[in-house]
Amino acid sequence: MVNFRIISKIIGSLLFIEAFFMAWCVAISFSYHEDDGMAFLISMLITFGSAFLFLMMGRKAENSLSRHDAYVVVTAVWVIFSFFGMFPFLIHGCITNITDAYFETISGFTTTGASIFNDVEVLPHGILFWRSLTQWIGGLGIVFFTIAILPSLVGGSVKVFAAEATGPIKAKMHPRLSTTAKWIWSIYLLLTICCGLAFWAVGMGWFDALNYCMTTTATGGFSIHNESLSFFQDAKIEYIAILFQFLSGINFTLLYTSIFKAKFGSLFRNSEFKLYISIVVLATICMTAVLSTQVGYGLEHALRSGLFQVVSFMTTTGVFSDDVARWPHITWIILGAVMFVGACAGSTSGGFKCIRMVMTLKTLRNNFRQILHPNAVLPVKINGQSVPQARIVALFAFFTLFMVMILVTAAIMLLSGIDMVNSVVIALSCVSNIGPSLDNEIGAVITWSGMPDHIKWILSLLMLMGRLEIMTVLVLFTSNFWKEN
Repeated sequence: MVNFRIISKIIGSLLFIEAFFMAWCVAISFSYHEDDGMAFLISMLITFGSAFLFLMMGRKAENSLSRHDAYVVVTAVWVIFSFFGMFPFLIHGCITNITDAYFETISGFTTTGASIFNDVEVLPHGILFWRSLTQWIGGLGIVFFTIAILPSLVGGSVKVFAAEATGPIKAKMHPRLSTTAKWIWSIYLLLTICCGLAFWAVGMGWFDALNYCMTTTATGGFSIHNESLSFFQDAKIEYIAILFQFLSGINFTLLYTSIFKAKFGSLFRNSEFKLYISIVVLATICMTAVLSTQVGYGLEHALRSGLFQVVSFMTTTGVFSDDVARWPHITWIILGAVMFVGACAGSTSGGFKCIRMVMTLKTLRNNFRQILHPNAVLPVKINGQSVPQARIVALFAFFTLFMVMILVTAAIMLLSGIDMVNSVVIALSCVSNIGPSLDNEIGAVITWSGMPDHIKWILSLLMLMGRLEIMTVLVLFTSNFWKEN
């Protein structure tokens, strides 16, 4: 049976952390003498009080999680974190209904980047900072963050890691998972600091640099300007954003091995990274050719704009440096394809993941070989290691669910009066945690606020399932999960 005491204890401890992050926003608000300070102060007190109640309910809990508990706690934490995270929007009044507030908050924590705000530039600094902070917190996982700073809190940390981590193959860089979590969060923090300093060095103000470095390394895409990064019209800023989006799309365990252990060759021996960089290069070449020949961009402009959008969509960041809606439709197809694939597992990115594409391609290759050599034994190998058959079955189960979710959501949206193109692309963008679609009606600049409320709730669930890779959430709805044994 599920141990609700330990789950309450973990949720309570995590809400203390969320209240602590809200305190940062209080400081930002008061430093700018704006009217959102009291909203964050009240939200912080509500969150702190609720955290205390959850801890009281779990005060006699044993510090040990079963596999069932791990799946419940991961899903519950993301839902509850988003619930308390919406209070600053509601109390301040910049969002007036629960549907929009929850949609905005879960879009932040899942690093999707879909926003209901039509004009973010009228928002006070504390609210803008909170939106960026939600994406940075959610970048590597809320519970994974807890394992890094409070390892003794989560007794079944390996099970939690399995439930929250992305990708079919979970790699550890250290026998102790808490040490692995600390190293990964150290790399994440280092990337964020370097990105912020780089933005500041080329002319961004400190507040702009702080927000954009968090949403860039989290591959989230929330912006504090209506025009996203195209607001700055600065090639240097765009190249910095390209670099840190690309780095954040690499498996963080691989980054640790290649940078901190100085094994740079391991990057180019890794099957997933080779596919990742190959897709980026090939898609950029195609985009550059189209933009230079059909749109009239100069070579450097075409290369920069093409590379920026390819990396932005493949890492599921979703920020814009140009008006993509005016580009030829072939560029939409390219961006849609890289958006589906996504970057590497174990990164801050969403999508199907390059490692799954590697496994799929190698499985297909083996099937063709099996036709010619029926008796041959052809294992699927990733980086020299054989992949168990159970993982291959899980891969195609995941792909099937991924596509079914997109089709069902698109069908519901069609019935709600949304056109075919947007229905499919919005469903794909939410399950991939990228946010923007490519049409003129809904996107990074023109927001999602006009959709019906029931669609926003469906998309909120889709964003959560996409972030937790579907199975973690869906397993809670199976009858076997709740049986005693």
